[in-house]
Amino acid sequence: MVLRIPLRRSASFTPDHRPVVEVPSPATLKMEANVLVTGADRVGKSALTVRFLTRRFIGEYGDIESIYSHSLAVEGREILFHIWDDQTDENSTEEKRIQWADGFVLVYSICDRASFGILRSKVQFIKATKEALSQEKVPIVIVGNKRDLHHRRAVSSEEGRLLALSMDCEFYEVSAAEAYHGTLMVFHGLAERIREAKLALKKGTGIRGIVKTMSAVFARKRTDSL
Repeated sequence: MVLRIPLRRSASFTPDHRPVVEVPSPATLKMEANVLVTGADRVGKSALTVRFLTRRFIGEYGDIESIYSHSLAVEGREILFHIWDDQTDENSTEEKRIQWADGFVLVYSICDRASFGILRSKVQFIKATKEALSQEKVPIVIVGNKRDLHHRRAVSSEEGRLLALSMDCEFYEVSAAEAYHGTLMVFHGLAERIREAKLALKKGTGIRGIVKTMSAVFARKRTDSL
């Protein structure tokens, strides 16, 4: 059975996780997060995304690239996720997808060393693209999927953890096929990184604005004294 998913789908589900509440209070803070889920073929990108959205696991998917919207309340903050399930490897649109995203989920299969091997260059390309847009901190999580297939493991947990540490990324090893909670923690952790990055960017913009204003004032004073 192949699941055909429409280009846009809006979903709202209440996870089995205590800090998450389906209906936020009026005082809840709101944040939007554009998330790109990417990686090699057949590593479980769509399975991970749909598990997060529905708490269900479906093993086979079509090759339709999809964007989902999903509202979630976490610890008093309402987060509206826009999740782009990346099913293409077209270089011409990769930069556009990266520019759109606030955060990234890079998925590999613990049973496929080649899918792990491409991650370092992907992280480097993402960071180079975002830094060109003056974003210093890029929220990225690296996810080793198919943990349930440990008897076919080709990449150790330690290797995944060390790669993430060396690239300043978060690391999770999960089984989208077996459990929902690990998938929830992936997106929960990424949302926290996105929040921190947005706050840092806002503070940095404010500081740059003050410096620019002060520089203009001193320049004007020097001109007046001539």
